[in-house]
Amino acid sequence: MADEEGRDGTDVTSSSWRKDEEYTKDGTVDFRGRQAVKARTGGWRTSWFIYSNQVFVNLAWYGCSTNLVTYLTSVMHQSNSAAATNVSNWNGAGYVTPLIGAFLADGYWGRYWAAVVCCLIYIIGMIFLTFSASLRSLRPQQCSTEDVLCTHSSLGQAAFLFFALYVIDVGAGGVQATVTSFGADQFDEEDSKEKTQKTSFFNWFYQSTILGGLLAATFFVYIQDNVSWGLGFGASLIAVIIGTISFIAGTPFYRHHPPGGNPLTRIGQVIVASARKWHHKIPVGSELYEVREVTNSVIQGGRKIRHTKEFRFLDKAAVEMQGDRINESHVDPWRLCTITQVEEVKVVLRMIPIMITSAMFSTVYNQLYTLFIIQGSSMDLRMGNFKIPPASLSVFELLSVTVWVQVYDFVLIRFVSKFTKNPRGFTELQRIGIGLFISIFGMIAAALLEIERLKVARHHGLLDNPEVPVPLSVFWQVPQFSLVGASEVFGYIGIFEFFYGESPDAMRGLGSAFALLTIALGSFLSSVLLTIVTRITTRNGAPGWVADNINRGHIDYFFWLLAGMSAMNLVLFVLCSRWYKTIRTWRPTVQGN
Repeated sequence: MADEEGRDGTDVTSSSWRKDEEYTKDGTVDFRGRQAVKARTGGWRTSWFIYSNQVFVNLAWYGCSTNLVTYLTSVMHQSNSAAATNVSNWNGAGYVTPLIGAFLADGYWGRYWAAVVCCLIYIIGMIFLTFSASLRSLRPQQCSTEDVLCTHSSLGQAAFLFFALYVIDVGAGGVQATVTSFGADQFDEEDSKEKTQKTSFFNWFYQSTILGGLLAATFFVYIQDNVSWGLGFGASLIAVIIGTISFIAGTPFYRHHPPGGNPLTRIGQVIVASARKWHHKIPVGSELYEVREVTNSVIQGGRKIRHTKEFRFLDKAAVEMQGDRINESHVDPWRLCTITQVEEVKVVLRMIPIMITSAMFSTVYNQLYTLFIIQGSSMDLRMGNFKIPPASLSVFELLSVTVWVQVYDFVLIRFVSKFTKNPRGFTELQRIGIGLFISIFGMIAAALLEIERLKVARHHGLLDNPEVPVPLSVFWQVPQFSLVGASEVFGYIGIFEFFYGESPDAMRGLGSAFALLTIALGSFLSSVLLTIVTRITTRNGAPGWVADNINRGHIDYFFWLLAGMSAMNLVLFVLCSRWYKTIRTWRPTVQGN
């Protein structure tokens, strides 16, 4: 016997108090499959291996993504709109592919092995990308000026490049989904101290991601622009290898949630079982299947979820009828499901509106590596005798994140918790909402700067001479980069914390993938908006908002469009947040070795 939480939420303490304190209470095991001992596994001791992994794998990711739009326009000779669309699509795909890694992690391999395999795929993709940039046969001939005579990349060259990029998407996306949830698994949610530490884990996890981006935006971008693209991408390859070794080095100390079986199968079973019983009445909660059973879930590696009253039609899957059992001890899973399975489906359904309304944040963020770079490329890039690579301006966004993580962790949480009575300061949904709000001002700042940039270009007669930089310092982009960076600390980290914390134990890899899918939706929305806006605004021979000659375009209009859409989306997000019901679990019984 051990600690167990009754239905009224009270604790029933058994005589095995010491054992209860010695072992984790959330069902995690060590690398040998034994119940995890708190003093020897998990917690901050494992976080450093995970943070190190994140620094290096994100050093590689940002080493590709930060300057990719420049590579596509200057080396592969694509137009501004085509390059921006391709980067948006690639970014979006990179946040969809985590579903593959998360599915394998939660259902079959476990999060640790899924992360290792995805790291290896990442390495393979980086090898291909390095070849693409290094071998002359895999890229078009260089040209001194971007004119109509500039040779575009062949179909084979473009195909090889995008094959490499999308292999990277599969690997990097899988790493992000599995390592995020695996890192959070190192903190026992049934221990109040470790549960509070988990919020700090997400803050510093994102900080390590940003550190990788900071190094990439300075050193790697400089190498790409001034030395060699092949050498720059080769450095990213080395970074992924180091990150993989860092992750594997922590193996003896990790805690593991055993895979709980195919989550999609469980969801399908609930839908089929409830559809079969559509004409039956729903009894009170205590008569639903498994409600009276022990608090441990029948799903391996997970706790039981408390019954909720929403989506009552799904409860029919847990109504036991004649013919639902194969024999006295076994049920037909396609006819009768546990209430925990039913609640898993309800959780996913509740998350969908939050996922959709949070996606707008990613649409705004996507401009950092597309239109912000295009805008900065046409400005004065000099700092004394040094010419700043346009992509390196993202350093200010990354520095903003670094500062705000410190402020959030050491100042805001302590101050706000006095009023909210929440030890984490804000709830996850409040945190996302604040991020969405700040991101609006990032777009407003970008639009105002573009208005001024066009005014200066017109004054100096540069409207038809886009190759000549407008005499306006690129450092005027600092406010927009900084505002988007500040919004990340609330928005992005809140999204990851929400989808992990609200996911059932056996679906937390998918929960982290849902967070990344939210980002993907925003990236694809950015791509769709660019395509629609370009198609509409280039009618009758007009240059369009996002023109190849940026001085004849109006990307300020596009920024205003995003600001307006973000404001309307924020209202919808608040309404969805008020409707959302938080997941509630039963505390599992603790067993010894």
